[in-house]
Amino acid sequence: MQPDWRITIISGESQYHYSRPALMYIYMGHMTYQSTKPYEDDFWPRNRIDLLRAWVTEIDTDRSRLILHKQEPLEYDKLLIATGSKSNKFGWPGQDLDGVQGFYSLQDLRNLYETTERTSHAVIVGGGLIGIELAEMLHSRNIHVTFLVREASYWNNIMPKEESAMLNRIIREQGLDLKLNTSLVEIEDNGKGKVCAVRTDPEERIECQMVGLTAGVSPNIELVKDSPIETGRGVLVSEQLQTNIPNIYSAGDCAEIKTDGERNLIQQVWYTGKRQGKLAGEVMAGETSSYTPGIWYNSAKFLDLEYQVYGQVNLKIPGEKNLFWEHANHKHAIRVVYTDEGVIGMNLMGLRYRHEVCESWIADKRSVNDVLDNLSEANFDPEFFQTHEAEIVPALREQIT
Repeated sequence: MQPDWRITIISGESQYHYSRPALMYIYMGHMTYQSTKPYEDDFWPRNRIDLLRAWVTEIDTDRSRLILHKQEPLEYDKLLIATGSKSNKFGWPGQDLDGVQGFYSLQDLRNLYETTERTSHAVIVGGGLIGIELAEMLHSRNIHVTFLVREASYWNNIMPKEESAMLNRIIREQGLDLKLNTSLVEIEDNGKGKVCAVRTDPEERIECQMVGLTAGVSPNIELVKDSPIETGRGVLVSEQLQTNIPNIYSAGDCAEIKTDGERNLIQQVWYTGKRQGKLAGEVMAGETSSYTPGIWYNSAKFLDLEYQVYGQVNLKIPGEKNLFWEHANHKHAIRVVYTDEGVIGMNLMGLRYRHEVCESWIADKRSVNDVLDNLSEANFDPEFFQTHEAEIVPALREQIT
């Protein structure tokens, strides 16, 4: 759209863009770093995109330039802030000891390699996707894992109770120690700046050599919080992803989109980051466009269990009704959420359905009966995987009132 513009991408973390969700597979030996890059290295020069390996220490908004660590300042005409997320810390004593970390970046991966060489027991704090993925990684190297989850059931702030109970069973069946209704109080120092144990509430002391902090992530706004750029929980932007400073924009995990609702919008999954990045590029190039969140979607694979969610699930929408089926082996489940206007959400555990089909059902407000009539159309790969629709559909129909 602007063929004469020069584009520079600055990152101190790595020279080339890579898939963050794939970091776990590098650690487990399933992939290499090279295979996590979405493009060949010559993609960038072919598309006239300059890559600069540097850390930005300050945004000089008055002079439209970036102050770089140990490098000359870089001027800009337009700037996109996409600094992502950071692992949450809540002021726990000992949270900065050697052996305590989150899992988000290549630096985290390098730290993990070093720490796990001396680790026989790890404690993971927080229940969510990053926590269970980190547990699977450590478990693959025969490191004993203890989960500390302050809720009464794993990930029950996101999952309905049946799916959360399924996760509890799977975690324990894998040999992981799951402690529910348990909070971290303190991380102990071994006297040499390294982790040696944690103390919990209810009172218990657990010896360990590593602590994984996976109690969620928050927008990484360290670079801008002392600048004229307005921040809230994240970098505050309009629906066009513009900040309060002319020619400065923000997108992805770090952006907080101002809305007319009660709470601004922060979306921290890969597909929303991709959508926001595309919009930001269009707006910076002069197009008139606004961000629309679209239908919520997320997916993951952990402990041999595939998980997908579409639309509105576990949000207790007025007038919603739930249909739920779980296989007798407790390894497969489906939930269909609907109102009188049509299907509004689906949860899939141990099943893989087609994204475009599920999304279209919700977007088109298809009736629950219509969805059940055509449920097999969503099955991702029936040629190689066992299908369950013959059992699912009658069981869900019996629940319709």
